[in-house]
Amino acid sequence: MGAVGDSALTTASTVDGVLRRTAARAPGKHALRFGDRDWTFAELDRGATRVAAWLLGLGLTRGDRVACFGHNSDAYLLAFLGCARAGLVHVPVNQSLRGAELSYLLAQSGSIVVLTDPKLAGRVEEIRSEIPARDVLALRGAEESVLEVARDPDAPEELITDVADTDLVQLLYTSGTTSKPKGAMMTHRALVHEYASCLHALDIGPGDRMLHALPLYHSAQMHVFLMPALAAGAYSEIVEAPEPGDMLRRIEADGITSFFAAPTVWAAMANHADFATRDLSGLRRAYYGAAIMPVPVLERIRARHPGIGFYNCFGQSEIGPLATVLRPEEHVEGRMESCGRPVLFVEARVVDDQGAEVGPGERGEVVYRSPQLCEGYWDKPEETKEAFRDGWFRSGDIARRDAEGYFTIVDRVKDVINTGGVLVAPREVEDVVYQHPAVAEAAVIAVPDERWGEAVTAVVVLKEPVAEEELIEFVRARLAGFKTPKRVHVVDDLPKNASGKLLKRVLRERFR
Repeated sequence: MGAVGDSALTTASTVDGVLRRTAARAPGKHALRFGDRDWTFAELDRGATRVAAWLLGLGLTRGDRVACFGHNSDAYLLAFLGCARAGLVHVPVNQSLRGAELSYLLAQSGSIVVLTDPKLAGRVEEIRSEIPARDVLALRGAEESVLEVARDPDAPEELITDVADTDLVQLLYTSGTTSKPKGAMMTHRALVHEYASCLHALDIGPGDRMLHALPLYHSAQMHVFLMPALAAGAYSEIVEAPEPGDMLRRIEADGITSFFAAPTVWAAMANHADFATRDLSGLRRAYYGAAIMPVPVLERIRARHPGIGFYNCFGQSEIGPLATVLRPEEHVEGRMESCGRPVLFVEARVVDDQGAEVGPGERGEVVYRSPQLCEGYWDKPEETKEAFRDGWFRSGDIARRDAEGYFTIVDRVKDVINTGGVLVAPREVEDVVYQHPAVAEAAVIAVPDERWGEAVTAVVVLKEPVAEEELIEFVRARLAGFKTPKRVHVVDDLPKNASGKLLKRVLRERFR
């Protein structure tokens, strides 16, 4: 780690510079609350420096990977900011992972240190012999932890590093068509462009009071809302989980002006007993994404609270993740299914199989070109080569673009399931279902679901009778809960073409 002076600390294109500049503008302004802990922008900035110095003091060097395996908290944010300031690569880990799926991600990323919540530390210890981590340390809840270091007045408050905007700052793992997740390599420069796009498209400003309830390991909550809020100088309130009644209470009691949630959460809030009595008049901007918003849910919320403006946010981890937005004034009849138009730093086209752009209204694959894009996939050169064509990233989404530039997603190239805003690779679930001794054949598909958007559904051919509940529990014991099938259908045989290829399209039509 070399020292080059203060210019590296104030560069406009590094993630840690985002917080540093806001702290310089408004040092005493209330920046963040989690539970009973409050932080000003200056306190967050000092905390990030202390965490960075602590991590470097462990013997880590520029480019080393640090995994974060924890629930939402102020400590989780400080771990990310500390990694960014130290020139380390932050690896967010879905807190639902366990066993082989957890060990794969920690090993494939080459994470030298794992930062974890006490409640999750046992899962890491169970696989300790299978991962390269030399240290497993606490995010919070221990004397030596990210939180305590950030609050230690005797810890260093100045740090000179040589972080460059082309350095990697995060590996965002995303599910694909295979059973193994891929780590999208995000640079400082990519994420800073992402934040600028978000500020421009989502009207985030210093007067906002934002509630952050979805998991911070997910790129949408961290990079579309929390980090842009810090950049704007807005107030942020972090909670561990989006419990509908608690969200309604906080919006009213804490004067929340902006809130992002998956459609499943908005639906649960709209159906909650307190929805009709809570005063939500202060909520001006309601953001949704990661799945399709049922129009009846949106209309119910707007009928009760007409002052709320809705924003449909669409994208994927590889592009930061925000790619397109449908703004409040664009939520009109005939356009409610659209995901909007590209944001400030994103170019998007709809192309045919040869990569040629198709005309308005024609179907094709969406491709992106943007400084927000990832550099490829960590240690997966073949997958990286496949994802890019002539400088354009292949999204895997099938869409139509109308004459005014609005995109509507109609299908996907890749066989993935979007359940509650989280992507699941069917192959990964199928591999586990096949391990049950009663299963002869298995196919996992997406079935439309009012709550989840798409429900993970297993269709099986059995060697011997077995209860649906037993198969579901068999998978649940081996995979994260969101990957577990919501239901199982038993059939005599699976549909195949003449060459023996499984026809999932037929199954999706049959069970929808």
